[in-house]
Amino acid sequence: MALLRAARVAPRWLARAFASDTPTASVYRVFDRTAKRTQKDRAASRDGGQRSRTVDYVRDEVADRMMERLLDIKRRFDTIVDLGSGPGHFSKLLEPDKTRKAIMIDSSEQTLYRDPDDDFEVQLERVQGDEENLFKILPRNSHEAIVSCLSLHWVNDLPGVLVQIKEALKPDGLFLGAMFGGDTLFELRSALQLAEVDREGGISPHVSPMADTKDISNLLSRAGFTLLTVDTDEMRVGYPSMWELMEDLRDMGEGNAILGRRHFLHRDTLAAASAIYQELHGNEDGSIPATFQVIYMIGWKPSPTQPKPLERGSAQTSLKDVL
Repeated sequence: MALLRAARVAPRWLARAFASDTPTASVYRVFDRTAKRTQKDRAASRDGGQRSRTVDYVRDEVADRMMERLLDIKRRFDTIVDLGSGPGHFSKLLEPDKTRKAIMIDSSEQTLYRDPDDDFEVQLERVQGDEENLFKILPRNSHEAIVSCLSLHWVNDLPGVLVQIKEALKPDGLFLGAMFGGDTLFELRSALQLAEVDREGGISPHVSPMADTKDISNLLSRAGFTLLTVDTDEMRVGYPSMWELMEDLRDMGEGNAILGRRHFLHRDTLAAASAIYQELHGNEDGSIPATFQVIYMIGWKPSPTQPKPLERGSAQTSLKDVL
């Protein structure tokens, strides 16, 4: 299946604010985290992990683009924490001149241990744990860098997790993340909704609700990060039909895990959705596109050593003279 890389959208510099240091006490639950862990375990175990490796193309591509951003930071980190690491899409790209050690954390044991240590070039530690309870795994002020490659879209308490990430970092510590944005799989979402309305008289959620760029910038600010960079990218993947797309999503461990979800769809509803998908979004060669929108984010834990803006009115040169 061809992976078509879209042109990168220019980074957006967005407003900053300050946040409290404690996650919210009550969290509205959207996702069934136990079901998600089970889906990932099954995906990583199917055919000895081979089916899972076949569908690594989206995460591998995003990991490559994250690594480009890390390499732009001229700094070596002693340890990098890979949160929601999966089998280590990002950690496999790390080299000794960038870090000494990677700590991979994932809720799915089968996914975490899918690939051998020989696939990595740096020292490795694997920890099975829940991304929503990071304080149980990482002490406060303990690490120089934390990264997350396409796992945060399944977190119930995203504001709280971002606060925990910030608290686990040392002062001037780096957070580099990527998560799916709101336009991800919009073709599949619209086709399923139209088919359900037509065949069953109503709709139920089948694609996870996702954040947009403005949401992420605001959440990073509220969590207490500074020197923010947030930008958006898109990938489009071609599939023979909707059926192959849904099969690949299953093998990625990206099945529906929304609380209160329906556990099956009638065959005729799926057939109608496939026809609608082809009619609304199909390519001239008979294939269909699937869009994956990815939001990349960089934030730093505040530190007295970080550069700060000059005081208002302290400029020595007038902008009017320059222009």
